[in-house]
Amino acid sequence: MRSWPSPVVPSLPGQGLPLRLHDTATGEVRPTSPGPEATIYVCGITPYDATHMGHAATYVAFDLVQRVWLDAGHDVHYVQNVTDVDDPLLARALETGDDWEALADRETQLFREDMTALSVLPPRHYIGAVESIPAVIDYIQKLQTAGAVYAIDGDLYFRVHSDERFGSVANLPEEQMLAIFAERGGDPDRPGKQHPLDCLLWLSERPGDPSWDSPFGRGRPGWHIECSAIALDHLASPVDVQGGGSDLAFPHHEMGASEAQVATGSWPYARHYTHAGMVRLDGEKMSKSRGNLVFVSRLRRAGIDPAAIRLAILAHHYRGDWDWTDAVLAEAVTRLAAWRAAVAAPVAVPGEPTLAAVRSHLADDLDAPGALAAIDRWAEETRLRAGAAGAEDAGAGALVRDAVAALLGVAL
Repeated sequence: MRSWPSPVVPSLPGQGLPLRLHDTATGEVRPTSPGPEATIYVCGITPYDATHMGHAATYVAFDLVQRVWLDAGHDVHYVQNVTDVDDPLLARALETGDDWEALADRETQLFREDMTALSVLPPRHYIGAVESIPAVIDYIQKLQTAGAVYAIDGDLYFRVHSDERFGSVANLPEEQMLAIFAERGGDPDRPGKQHPLDCLLWLSERPGDPSWDSPFGRGRPGWHIECSAIALDHLASPVDVQGGGSDLAFPHHEMGASEAQVATGSWPYARHYTHAGMVRLDGEKMSKSRGNLVFVSRLRRAGIDPAAIRLAILAHHYRGDWDWTDAVLAEAVTRLAAWRAAVAAPVAVPGEPTLAAVRSHLADDLDAPGALAAIDRWAEETRLRAGAAGAEDAGAGALVRDAVAALLGVAL
């Protein structure tokens, strides 16, 4: 599956700082420790309704991870999936009368356009669930060899407790895991399961559903094994960062990690499990099931500069939940105009301290609000002091413009 075009990332003087990042598994902000190549896997969309602000906030957050690593001198190997066959997609296609493949293609293309508009760096490998089926089959067979698979009426299940570390990603008590599993696509009450939390690996063919040949009979992949297989097929284990929205910590990342660890016989699957917060509208999590979505494409069609949309996201720390409001967007529009005026000024206050501040904030668990505040100060000082003694750096505007483009992904 093709990705989207890469924005230009200007070269900056000097080198960025090592990235410290929150790890859900330990509950701590810890240094990332990649080698020359830094690896990251971020779970992608199920393409039946793209791209809402919750999506955008997640992918902008992990775009910052890429940018900080690149600035620190790493070659970044980023992989993202598209769940282009799954129950929610099939249900939406049935509801709307669309062909499920046409629906997936249309929404995936819209997602590409939105990511391009938001200056999100593309993954090196952008992989659909359908094209990953051979890899899924291979990893299910590895799990079978490890004795971690059983069947119910032709469906294959993964014994989650075949991984002795199951539960160590989200660190939830079992009662809470069971409740969340039922809410997020699981089937804890299915008769015949050896444990309520065991998760589906392969769904045998159902009438009217798409299916593919396999050694286990015709069917299609379960949700969690799709991401495990794609990640392990393209990235060396352990992956430096496994990322996604906070609603994926359990069950998706928990179960995917256990599948990967049992299939490979090695731990950990990922060195960091990092999760972005939820975006709300009117106090409720923005989600497809609630229908309270603000779409990037609709904002763009309304004439909103994508750079302002990105700034509205960056004004909030990636780990926190926050509310999308008209005021949030208006503040971003105002900020963008002030920054553009400052970088266009014939002279400005020196930019090197601001570049250092932006690097420092972003290296500290992606403190984008702190980075924005540093540029706000520079822009305001430039407005007040341009032409005064000590404020005659004609190249400062270009330096700050390049820093904002390279590190924050905002075109001035």
